[in-house]
Amino acid sequence: MSDTHHPKPPQPRQEQAPPGETRLMTPIPDHGEDSYQGSGRLSGKVALITGGDSGIGRAVAIAFAREGADVLISYLNEHEDAEDTAGWVERAGRKALTVPGDIKDEAHCNALVEKAVGALGRIDILVNNAAFQRTYSSIQDISATEWDETFRTNIYAPFYLSKAAVHHMRPGSSIINTTSIQSRQPSYHLLAYAATKGAISNFTAGLAEMVADKGIRVNAVAPGPIWTPLIPSTMPPEKSQTFGKQTLLGRAGQPAELAGAYVLLASNEGSYMTGAVIPVTGGEIMI
Repeated sequence: MSDTHHPKPPQPRQEQAPPGETRLMTPIPDHGEDSYQGSGRLSGKVALITGGDSGIGRAVAIAFAREGADVLISYLNEHEDAEDTAGWVERAGRKALTVPGDIKDEAHCNALVEKAVGALGRIDILVNNAAFQRTYSSIQDISATEWDETFRTNIYAPFYLSKAAVHHMRPGSSIINTTSIQSRQPSYHLLAYAATKGAISNFTAGLAEMVADKGIRVNAVAPGPIWTPLIPSTMPPEKSQTFGKQTLLGRAGQPAELAGAYVLLASNEGSYMTGAVIPVTGGEIMI
């Protein structure tokens, strides 16, 4: 799909309860279902993707499967979305394993890695993608409980999962974290979320140095405004209507437009990349 055919704001007014469902969005996001074509760059590999049910995670799962990887789809409780994603993986001729549960729990994170290794034979790629986000106009409105939930989902879980995965990973394996332009250009109404994204970028750099001697690469992708269920379910309707308008391209990105960055970092084409952050921001500058 050419850029001129991507939807531009305003989006129809809409609102959902968190964490949101793909089928209730207007327009429906493009995850590459009809466009992504693989070329065997991940043949024989196994990937674990958190938040793999929808949004960026679904686009990455589709792309990885079409590149030859089997995929474990980790998600919270969005069963219908997860099964849809699994269907796309299986139509690509690859194995899909869907595992619900809360990645704030270290035991669940350990179990995810063990299930990938036990059911799919190995783990070569870990994509720490799942995120918790809410919007507030005042710090007084953010409870300590919610602050904790944001950090446990967005930065504790990648730590738990990376720690468990590294134990099983062979040289050439890859950890890919989803950070955000918010890591460098924080919006005050996303205070907790933005703080975790800054932490993820720093975690990426430090972990890359820590595991380099094991032959494991650690990188991150920094999306700008991307049209996923997180937007209508966590932002006021008036903000979701104009979401993405401020970018140089004048629109929100589609999940499919990030898949190539994750494939690059997971594949041999990214073999000399570690500790890097790839911005996919529609032209918003990562200062």
